[in-house]
Amino acid sequence: MASFHKKLKRRCFRLYSQRWLKFANGKALFVKPLTYMNNSGKIIPYFITKKFKSDNLLVICDNLDLEVGTIRIRRGGSSAGHRGLKSLIEELGSPNFVRLYIGVGRPPQGADIVDYVLKRAATAAEQTLLNQSLDRAAEAVLAFCQGASLEELTREYNRKNGSL
Repeated sequence: MASFHKKLKRRCFRLYSQRWLKFANGKALFVKPLTYMNNSGKIIPYFITKKFKSDNLLVICDNLDLEVGTIRIRRGGSSAGHRGLKSLIEELGSPNFVRLYIGVGRPPQGADIVDYVLKRAATAAEQTLLNQSLDRAAEAVLAFCQGASLEELTREYNRKNGSL
């Protein structure tokens, strides 16, 4: 997570990298799957115990249905075709976790979705919007870790960059 200026540590032979960050009122574990996106849920047994509450889980992922420059926070719902979310839902046995979606927009007609999502922004303006949305996403994650309610987060962050 570049915005926190911390690198995630990879455990030997693990499917993920992780980093604990301390805050004034507690700490949070940041985990980055190192698997293929379709298998993101495979990391769940390594760090989520039976006592874990999905209310405390925040998953950050891309969303083709949101314009570039937009983030959206919500709890629950289906995977909406996102294979990484589908894998997480299957492993958790519940869709009831908070998601922070980062809008990447739709690819041009006929373009491969995987290539589109993994490549750099097409224009400097799109890259600027993406960078702004990543900064806002980092702010939202920090607020979540510091105890902000879902209602507070959605009110503050569920709007397009530049909107008031």
